[in-house]
Amino acid sequence: MKLAFIFSATQVLLVALTVNAQTPPPTNYWAVEDARAREQLPLYTEIPAAQPQDLTPAERLPGRDNFKIWQRSHGDAGGRRYSALDQINRNNVTNLAVAWTYHSGDNGPQLECNPIIVRDIMITPTPGDCVVGVNAVNGRELWRFKPGARPAFRGLIYWPGSFAAPERVLFCAGNFLYALDPQTGRPISDFGQQGKATLPGSATAAPDIFKKVIVVAGFEKDAWGFDVVSGRQLWTFHTVPQPGEYGYDTWDKTEDYAANDWAGMAMDDVRGIAYLTTGGPKPNFNGVRHRGQNLFCNCLIALDALTGRRLWHFQEIRHDIWDLDMSAPPTLATIMRAGRRVDVVAATTKIGNTILLDRVTGQPIFPFRLRRAPTSTLPGEVTWPYQPDLELPEPFSKLVFTEDDLTDRTPEAHDFAWSRFKGMRTGWFQPVAEGQPTLLFGIDGGGEWTGACVDQKTGRLYVTANHIGWAITMFQDDDPPDAPHPTPGQKIFEANCAICHGKDRLGVGVTPPLRGLRHRMTDEQVTQQVRTGKNAMPANVQLSDADLKLLLDYLMVRDRPAPPVDARPERPKYSFAGYPRFYDQEHYPANKPPWGTLNCIDLNTGKLVWKVPLGEYPELTAAGIPKTGTENYGGAIVTAGGLLFVSGTRDNQLRAFDKMTGAELWSGKLPFAGSAAPATYQIHGRQYVVIPATGVQHLGTPRGDAWVSFALP
Repeated sequence: MKLAFIFSATQVLLVALTVNAQTPPPTNYWAVEDARAREQLPLYTEIPAAQPQDLTPAERLPGRDNFKIWQRSHGDAGGRRYSALDQINRNNVTNLAVAWTYHSGDNGPQLECNPIIVRDIMITPTPGDCVVGVNAVNGRELWRFKPGARPAFRGLIYWPGSFAAPERVLFCAGNFLYALDPQTGRPISDFGQQGKATLPGSATAAPDIFKKVIVVAGFEKDAWGFDVVSGRQLWTFHTVPQPGEYGYDTWDKTEDYAANDWAGMAMDDVRGIAYLTTGGPKPNFNGVRHRGQNLFCNCLIALDALTGRRLWHFQEIRHDIWDLDMSAPPTLATIMRAGRRVDVVAATTKIGNTILLDRVTGQPIFPFRLRRAPTSTLPGEVTWPYQPDLELPEPFSKLVFTEDDLTDRTPEAHDFAWSRFKGMRTGWFQPVAEGQPTLLFGIDGGGEWTGACVDQKTGRLYVTANHIGWAITMFQDDDPPDAPHPTPGQKIFEANCAICHGKDRLGVGVTPPLRGLRHRMTDEQVTQQVRTGKNAMPANVQLSDADLKLLLDYLMVRDRPAPPVDARPERPKYSFAGYPRFYDQEHYPANKPPWGTLNCIDLNTGKLVWKVPLGEYPELTAAGIPKTGTENYGGAIVTAGGLLFVSGTRDNQLRAFDKMTGAELWSGKLPFAGSAAPATYQIHGRQYVVIPATGVQHLGTPRGDAWVSFALP
């Protein structure tokens, strides 16, 4: 079933751009789009919602133990992160205390794995690239296994076994799928080759299981099915279609690394449907190499778990040139529509959308509105005519950064932010440009790989979000390397310009790069800007005319061998200047708070029920500033006790919120920042909440090696 509108790239008219008066562009890959032609298209179009009578009725969920176990990362096969346990509840959560703390005693990168609990053993990777079994009552390590690569980076799963095969815990490490005995940590000898099966590529997210097929999502591309008993590979689904496959003609040139399921997956383990969410095409921000719609990038895909056959797909962003991956694992839910319960799948996205679809047909629950998108000024780029502009479910974040968003924390912070903001491009789905920063929300959230949780009883979805600006700049990347010995112009640059533009000329923070400058500015324009200043760049009147000429010779690549003028490739070659966050002069986000939020969306109505700040900067709170929220990478869980537990913030706290109102009810201090969603479980009648606290890599917080479990006294 094809649910996305298809527009041919030839429908977007191009006009020629003369790059050099003496050297006409060799192909239309050096053309620039005609904005006037785009404006003739209708402003909106939409994919209609499914009729209520056509929606799939809810199935019963056998074998779930009433959501009281936690044997797969994200809670269950459907990734709901919901627990029916209610011993810890709104009335007593303030009494929570540390039950035990486990230290793995090794070090390395921070973890992003939600641990699992098999009977009374917590199983988790460690920062030192081991997998450990830990007594979930007292925190004592029981066993340890070290594979040859980083294991279970974003998850693992338990399979209870069958009459013919013993139970096992399965996870990916590098290019292998491992199976271990959960009691001892020893490899299952008859799985694959002595406990590990070879993958066609690398994988990091938690796999999922239907009957005896384990589905693995590839970190770089594709998905695979394996026999959970033997480790034999059964099928491959190409997320980047190959010649002759559906979707291949949506690329003018395919990429080897694209449409990767790096965030995770979910499984309808009654119907045998595997759901994948995919990233955008690579390289990021540069669509010149791969024009077209680019299936199956930025998609929610449904596969038959037994055969790998595509059942349907739904694409959020077409021809993604903003690194706006569908970045969260899918979440299964059951909601009420027209008086009956129906089964749906949801995926939260970087731009704050919740893609909500019928689980079997892939049809949207609410109309999916698309809006006419702007064209690119970048030679060679062909943007997609329409991009998503949803009304329902209501977005929980936004993409466009406006002047009204600039910080008012202090007058000095506002002035600093304004001096930089006025030199940036902004706008809804504004394509990146050459040599000038494009400022957007969403590059690392709204919703991130941490994903959402959903209340199985109410159909309410809870998702954490980030809300800070990112400034992205492109440049033509054909400058030759610097001379073996610095030229006079290079020395002048390093003495006067490198502090802002970087010794490598890639820019520092939101300062634009100077690589490829000769393609976008003349000597006269550079001289004017150096002498008079512009935006945040101060005027430089001290530099002598002779030194300025030497500087220009360096920046314009006249003081060292350069590529010949007519040596132009078929397609322009671009790079981008990294991922600078838009911060003020004191290194706080340069937009108004909240900078991090916890959000509640009623999937039954599509309405945003509440939004509250998540996390705080204690020094700002002490100064009387209301709680701002912080960037966060952890994700929440929801329980029948009326609670949400969530961490992942800069302030090293695990928090409990009232799931109905968003009120913060309790917080507990962690030794390091919580680095994944918590898990909850019950042993001998006592409920625990455990959280890995190893620091948050994306925030640069200190690394740790702790897991902290909380319980009532």
